[in-house]
Parts: sequence; C-alpha cells; structure tokens
Amino acid sequence: MTATHSDKAALRGEPSYVWRDGQQRRLQMILSAAEERINGNILEDGCGLGSYMSRLQSPENITVGLDVEFERTIEAHQTNKRILCGVGEHLPFPNDVFDLVLSNEVIEHVQSDREAVSEIVRTLKPGGRLVLFCPNRGYGFETHGIFWRGKYHFGNIPLVNYLPRSLRDRLAPHVNVYTRADLAKLFNSLPVKIISKRTIFGAYDNIIQRSPKLGKALRSFLQFLERTPLQVLGLSHFWVIEKQ
Repeated sequence: MTATHSDKAALRGEPSYVWRDGQQRRLQMILSAAEERINGNILEDGCGLGSYMSRLQSPENITVGLDVEFERTIEAHQTNKRILCGVGEHLPFPNDVFDLVLSNEVIEHVQSDREAVSEIVRTLKPGGRLVLFCPNRGYGFETHGIFWRGKYHFGNIPLVNYLPRSLRDRLAPHVNVYTRADLAKLFNSLPVKIISKRTIFGAYDNIIQRSPKLGKALRSFLQFLERTPLQVLGLSHFWVIEKQ
C-alpha cells in the first residue's frame, strides 16, 4: 500500500516549507556554533528540501545534504544538486571529511539513533562539530502526533511525554524523545567533547500569525525562560559536540 503524506509526516516529520523567525533564529545559532568551520566541508544530515543547506553554503565552503525521502531529494534537486538520498545510519562519506554537521530534528526519526550519531562522528574531522537539535522529553506537548486505536492523530498532544516510557512509546512509536541523560548516553564512548548544551523553546510563528500580540508575548516569555532553570521544559535540545 502506498504511504500517504500523513504517514510520511508521522514517520519522518515535515521539512521547512517556509522561512520564518523560528528558522532564522536556529540558523543564527548554527552559525555561532560553527565558528570558522562554516568555511569548510558541511553536511546537513536530514536536509529535507534544503532550506538550511541553501543558507549555509557559500563560495568559501562545500555544503552537501542527505535525506531519506526520495521524493524530497528529487524536489530539492531542482535548486541544489548536492543532495543525496540515503539514511543516517549509513552515511555514504569517508572518515574525517566534514568540518560541520547539522542534524536538525532528525535523530528522533531514524531506526537507530546510536548508529546515526556514530556515523556523524565518524565522518567529522578531528575538531569538527555537530550541531544537534532534537525533541526534549520535558516539553509539555508531543509535537509529532500520536497513534490511538490504530489511527494516527496529527497535532500537538499534551502530556504524552510525561507518561512512563513504555506507555509513551506505545502512543508515539514513530518518534523518539530525549532527556539530557538520554542524549549523553548516545555519545558515551565516542571520541567527542560536549561544547555546549541547552534547551530552547520555539518561535511560535503559527500563533503569531493568528494572534500577533498574544504570540509575540508568549514567545518573549518562553524564550526568557531559556535563561532560567525552567529551560528544562523547552521544546528542543540544542547541543554542540566536537570530535576529539
């Protein structure tokens, strides 16, 4: 049976179709974390339609993208030829080739996050960095929807991530979610150093589009919380990891 768009959205997430404040904020965080590596070899692992990739590439670097969805790579090829179809657990690149790898809300969708992380580290040069965004289990909503009685329900579902892991994973078997301890375990025994780790809230562009004053107030308040211990309730982890 042919997979529907909803089926693929559940399994793989949705790429960035538009560029708004949320994407721009993440881009600035990526550039800050990259430092001089922005002028080297760059991989966006799970590039979707290449929105971030197109903004990272420059005459000074070589930027490539990889995505698991063949249809997306075909569409992305209309504007960028350096996009391959493949899986994160088996990157088609040699050892020690990239100065910077971006993984933006991707590892939660792969079959083996440990293998995907190991492959990223393998392909990084010593001194190269991984910039990683992934879902935080402390966030009050499961943003990838859930399965209930055999049917997928799209949307932001409250409190799912606070359930015991066994029950949470029955409702959302299609996507993982991480505590800080979960992420640290992924990198155990790998030759890396954690440069920074924090938790961030979203930009809430959809709410701002519907109710500008309310949305902007919500964004300001929640992003203020990133500077407090309540950042543990944020939407996503933002880690910068350097290969030793």
